[in-house]
Amino acid sequence: MKRLDGKTALITGAARGIGRAFAEAYVREGAQVVIADINIALATKTASEIGTAAVAVEMDVTSQDSIDLGLATAIDAFGPMNILINNAALFTAAPITDITRSDFDRVFNINVAGTFFTLQAVAKHMIEQGNGGKIINMASQAGRRGEPLVAVYCATKAAVISLTQSAGLNLIEHGINVNAISPGVVDGEHWDGVDAFFAKHENKAPGQKKREVGAAVPFGRMGTAQDLTGMAVFLASAESDYVVAQTYNVDGGQWMS
Repeated sequence: MKRLDGKTALITGAARGIGRAFAEAYVREGAQVVIADINIALATKTASEIGTAAVAVEMDVTSQDSIDLGLATAIDAFGPMNILINNAALFTAAPITDITRSDFDRVFNINVAGTFFTLQAVAKHMIEQGNGGKIINMASQAGRRGEPLVAVYCATKAAVISLTQSAGLNLIEHGINVNAISPGVVDGEHWDGVDAFFAKHENKAPGQKKREVGAAVPFGRMGTAQDLTGMAVFLASAESDYVVAQTYNVDGGQWMS
């Protein structure tokens, strides 16, 4: 028997990158997976490549109507949701004096409000179903500490860790386990954008920041999306039933807590 047999998972921001890796891992473990993403064309392509155990739904986590419609579409396709991964997020970097209110609001709307209100919608559904569930939020090592050029992103991920604690303590009475994963530096196409921010603000050559952060990881390299899938499967499985309101570092030894 596979670890997630009979389970259905909704994963936001799952059309590519870490979210896609989670979806593929869940399908391998027997789950059906809903690829929820604002880019419905790419989400549809990803779902078709994963196979019949995956379906795509359009979801913009900054819109409550979109969250509610996406969840309803997912339930229509696969039945009740047992697992949620709040993976949709946005990165930004700038000196404190250059941060604009519009950029601040945009990143908080996705990373914090998007995480919270998607969690809320799925939690209400899980409570109505009466069978509990597993909710996994994506935090970051950036939420464990401040960084000179990453104030807004760091603050959003610190908020995700705090929300995980509060929601975990509140929802466990309904049999819903809320926990989080805190990655370190994870290689992938999104890091091209991150590297570009640092190239601009630290006057580094393209690719230099990426090489530096990879070399600084105690494990000896940047992480990959696949490095995170083991924790994602564990937190979605019955093996984590007694785990509540925790944030797990999966970062090659970058942060100890």
